[in-house]
Amino acid sequence: MALVACANWGHAIAASPPPPAVQIDALNRANAAVVGIQVVAADGARSAETLGKQRTGSGVVIGADGLILTIGYLVLEAQTIEVVTQDNRTLPAGPVAYDLATGFGLVRSLLPLRGIAPVPLGSHKELNTGDMVMAAIGGADADVAMTQLVGKRPFSGYWEYHIDTALFTSPPIDNHSGAALFNQRGELVGIGSLFVSDVTGENARVPGNMFVPVDLLKPILAEMQQTGTSRQSHRPWLGVTSSEQGGRVNVVRVTRESPADEAGLEAGDVVLAVDDAKVATLEEFYRRLWARPHPDDEVRLTVLQGANIKTLTIRPIDRMTTMIKPAGI
Repeated sequence: MALVACANWGHAIAASPPPPAVQIDALNRANAAVVGIQVVAADGARSAETLGKQRTGSGVVIGADGLILTIGYLVLEAQTIEVVTQDNRTLPAGPVAYDLATGFGLVRSLLPLRGIAPVPLGSHKELNTGDMVMAAIGGADADVAMTQLVGKRPFSGYWEYHIDTALFTSPPIDNHSGAALFNQRGELVGIGSLFVSDVTGENARVPGNMFVPVDLLKPILAEMQQTGTSRQSHRPWLGVTSSEQGGRVNVVRVTRESPADEAGLEAGDVVLAVDDAKVATLEEFYRRLWARPHPDDEVRLTVLQGANIKTLTIRPIDRMTTMIKPAGI
């Protein structure tokens, strides 16, 4: 879908003037590089329990050799990957990398992507709050929409994930997984990760999306292509899903047969300290956990379990070693 045929530009900020022709041309070229991603997870993949065995989303061509950037959870433990172009070609693709630390995934089309030019990488550092940006999705529901950058701030995910800068946009788009976010020059600035109920971070209930900035990709792109991940992805993992509320880190779910499960951590527990250092936020929790020199070094969690305060000794593992590794990574 070409931007010139899209009426969504005016939906984002009604008072904004229409973009000049040069911007439309740049955004149309950028949108042409967005593709659909279809994935079937490998048999026995644990990620299928939460992400499903069949997954669909988007990616964007960033390399002349058919290299495609997407969000990592789409291609995690993938058995088969297909790329759907905007002219309805379905092409086989192979996995290149999954990076736990940033959340990015890389795949490569196994057949030439004729007529698709790779997009240049931009930077969120040149964006300001209030700037209009373009979000694009590929596949059967290919679409483009203009949205607004609402904020840039750190983000801590409930799945043992933290990045120092995430991009938040509103209004939200559907099918955000792997969606491409472009600045007005047609440069890629982010990859879609989540729908969030409040993009302001101020409990204002303003719905939108969280995008992972491509600034995080640039220093590790070569390493990801060479090794299938980055060094920072090899870090301690407990196997907990947690939330942060009122200065407390609450355990929502414990992955079965994970280090946390084997140590006796339970859903409903409150994490009070890591190695005797108090934690009140997910970021503090993760930073304390990841600070140890080796992924399998023991960690002591002080937790409130029911009415009792307990200290649990847990031996974390390297999360990357627990995943089914597709051929090619």
